[in-house]
Amino acid sequence: MITSLTDTLPLSDGNAIPAIGYGTWQVTDDEQAVSAVKTAITAGYRHIDTAAYYGNEAAVGRAIAEALADNGLAREDLFVTTKLWNTRRGHDEALRAFDESARLLGLDYVDLYLIHWPANSRQHPEDWAEVNASTWSAFEELKAAGRVRSIGVSNFMPRHLQALLAGADEPPVVNQIELHPGFGQWQAAAASREAGLVVEAWSPLGSGTVLSDPVLAAVADETGRTPAQVALRWLLQQDVVVLPKSVTPERIVANAELFNFELSDEQMAAVSAIDDGLEHHDPDQVTF
Repeated sequence: MITSLTDTLPLSDGNAIPAIGYGTWQVTDDEQAVSAVKTAITAGYRHIDTAAYYGNEAAVGRAIAEALADNGLAREDLFVTTKLWNTRRGHDEALRAFDESARLLGLDYVDLYLIHWPANSRQHPEDWAEVNASTWSAFEELKAAGRVRSIGVSNFMPRHLQALLAGADEPPVVNQIELHPGFGQWQAAAASREAGLVVEAWSPLGSGTVLSDPVLAAVADETGRTPAQVALRWLLQQDVVVLPKSVTPERIVANAELFNFELSDEQMAAVSAIDDGLEHHDPDQVTF
């Protein structure tokens, strides 16, 4: 049972990951990013998630440095994730991309490095598995060199994961996928867990329309919580790492207040039955 912001889930490589992180997707204004990340760390978050594609690694790195000093924390007190973007796949290019990310973040090491999206059969009809394997070999080297503590993937569906595992010397320990009330890549989550990976949820609050869903609102009323807190608690009770994002200080704090209530089996089932009716990215069909 997750009971605090510092609680972790064990990773198969012997490391551990905080169950609640602060996500920085779409936080592109530098000063806003610095302020939001500092607010999150001061509020007790110890897990910060960014990516090369987000365009905010430098701002996140600056915020981390300032927040560590302001709060009397050591680098080891934080768990920092970044991700390799799709245009940098392949062994050599991935190594160069990591160097750039580490420089922008101002960090000697990253706690978790993820392949942001798998190469797929639409982009690489003949060799998608080989492209992923080549990229992964660079990740294994980075881990062996101590520049990355743990390595993982994001948006990998079962067939992408199975192909990668078949040739990997060092298996991924995390799969970050889209999971939230109204939509969930639960087949991928199950395949990941069967292979020993921890599942992370990106966009754990879905869209604004999900948070106004009447079922979610009813459970929020029953528990005296906000719809966002119910959505995050629903994922935490399924041992999913959550990465809520907000730039509003009050919401950053509220999104971490998830520990002094619990959803009943009936409430869990009600939230699970929500369908947002929206189209979502299929990792086998994306072209970016």
